[in-house]
Amino acid sequence: MCPLPQQPSHTVKPPRAVLSYEVPIAGSRRSDFALNSIYAFPPNRDTLGGTSYFIVRNESNILIDCPALEETNLDFLRSHGGVRWLFITHRGAIGKTAEIQPALGCEVVIQEQEAYLLPGLTVTTFGSELTLDSATQIIWTPGHSPGSSCLYYNHLGGVLFSGRHLVPNLQGEPVPLRTAKTFHWPRQIKSLQYLLERFTPETLQYLCPGANTGFLRGKGAIAQAYQLLSQFEESG
Repeated sequence: MCPLPQQPSHTVKPPRAVLSYEVPIAGSRRSDFALNSIYAFPPNRDTLGGTSYFIVRNESNILIDCPALEETNLDFLRSHGGVRWLFITHRGAIGKTAEIQPALGCEVVIQEQEAYLLPGLTVTTFGSELTLDSATQIIWTPGHSPGSSCLYYNHLGGVLFSGRHLVPNLQGEPVPLRTAKTFHWPRQIKSLQYLLERFTPETLQYLCPGANTGFLRGKGAIAQAYQLLSQFEESG
């Protein structure tokens, strides 16, 4: 059994939908559509205020980084079809992965350089890239940490889940943020340049950061992500 808090907090806020979109229902004889959503969990103290996201689809739901280990959160995940993959964007987002994996029966994905931080768990590792399915790719973007990585989801004009590689500044604009714990700043800048070369304004519409989400002032995602990132590179 997965250990849970004996007295779950009654102040835990439920996840909120930040982006939604319709997709055709496979096998439907009519033009029926299902509403798929991307949810954001409240900042998690176990990951120093990190924000976890949940992509709900017709199948193969994806959890990005660990939310707080609360029964409320686990019930929410189960009630929306469970979790197929739990992707960890960087070592600081591991949280209670060791407890969440057996509770949800999900597959954990993490960049190969940081897999050692999950001893005893069955994990899927990757080097430069990993394709989960036709809509989802994971991209290694080192700098913030050795294994820092982003998840790209090709719906809604392209959504990038950036972990702490790119976070909002005081103006709510996405930037690489240099801190005392930054592993390698030049590599982080190079990783940003790689993303700008890989994507275009048409293929990268939104960015969902893994921290500093309070600076978004109620917005669930950063729109016009590519243009804003391009402006940072030019100013830098």
